[in-house]
Amino acid sequence: MAEVPAGLGTGRASVSAVLDFAWDAGEFTATDVMATTSLTRSTAIDAIDTLLGAEVLRELPNARAAGSYRSGRPARRFALSADLGVVVGIDAGDTHLAVTIADPLDRTLVHHRVEIAPTQSADERRATIIEQLRAALDEAGIPRDRVLALCVGVAAPVDRMGISPPHPDGFWERTNPGLAEALRDWAPVVEIKNDAQLAAIAEGAVGAAIGCRDYVALLASERFGGGVVVDGHVLHGAHGGVGEGIMFDHIVGVGSAFGLRYAVQDQVRAAVQSREIAGDSALGRLVDRRHIDPRLVLTLAASGDADAVLITDRVGATVARIVGVLGSMYDPSRVIVCGAVAESIEPVLTAARRILPDELHLPAPEILASTLGAEVVSVGAIATARRAARERTVPRLAERRLSERP
Repeated sequence: MAEVPAGLGTGRASVSAVLDFAWDAGEFTATDVMATTSLTRSTAIDAIDTLLGAEVLRELPNARAAGSYRSGRPARRFALSADLGVVVGIDAGDTHLAVTIADPLDRTLVHHRVEIAPTQSADERRATIIEQLRAALDEAGIPRDRVLALCVGVAAPVDRMGISPPHPDGFWERTNPGLAEALRDWAPVVEIKNDAQLAAIAEGAVGAAIGCRDYVALLASERFGGGVVVDGHVLHGAHGGVGEGIMFDHIVGVGSAFGLRYAVQDQVRAAVQSREIAGDSALGRLVDRRHIDPRLVLTLAASGDADAVLITDRVGATVARIVGVLGSMYDPSRVIVCGAVAESIEPVLTAARRILPDELHLPAPEILASTLGAEVVSVGAIATARRAARERTVPRLAERRLSERP
């Protein structure tokens, strides 16, 4: 339930109930509020009037003005104000940066996605993030003081203060270059989160885990990392390290935290080098390229190419080993493979499903491909920012507006 500060008066619980109702209701009447919240008519109307006074709700034309009035006194109609502000979600990946500006309910205003060099220093990366944030707000025509909440996803563990622990090679510090401090004045609520945790939030909100209380969102394109949900709660840990992919460096049959893009590429090169795959075959000719696009291999496998099926079977064995470890540790009912690679990953998952039951003693979790594509972290960041706006920023905004009234 939304936080409602004491400044909103003695009917805090009723105001909170009406505000929570308004977020999901669209247009509504006092009768609608009564039916859902069990408030009396007078209490519901008092709470609605309080929120109208704070300009958090707006009154719509009544049924007569809207053309649907027939007889009797037309009911007053209300909706959440359209002028509360915006939320911002940022996916600050290792090689990409996506900035999304959205309203607090359901509409995306601007979405920018650019490639960035993984060789950027921490200072350069921080400056790029702020520059792209400013550009996205300018495009949306939104002044900085109308940002209600901001959430950033980074490829690093993040503690509850938004700080990443030191990494032996400095990777986590570069991925999260002091963003909690750098962005703290950009919104009343600023949250820095691990990208896999945001993927899990996205899958639970609008993806393949709706209604599921135990699942893992496995980010798998560039690096492996798991967002873990147990009993309906996203697991975090003391330093935000639950599901951190470094564990896969130590697992026989996986051997690296690098994701499926690299697993496919390495398997193709190894098979051509060992002459299991002919160098002049459709797949063999790909090894001359600096980078092998995994989607080409997966598309060939889906079409029945025997060489590509060999590769997807081997990569599927790797995925089965990863899911087996996650299944033994967290006992999820589903593991959802996320990221840009998910849209074409089905041949790999077919092999993984066949192998998985031998990898663990518990019942095997269902393995699914995410439908949210490369934007899964952005979706989770916006969902997190919207929740922060709903539960924290807007109630405080209402208090401030009421206190400023003469």
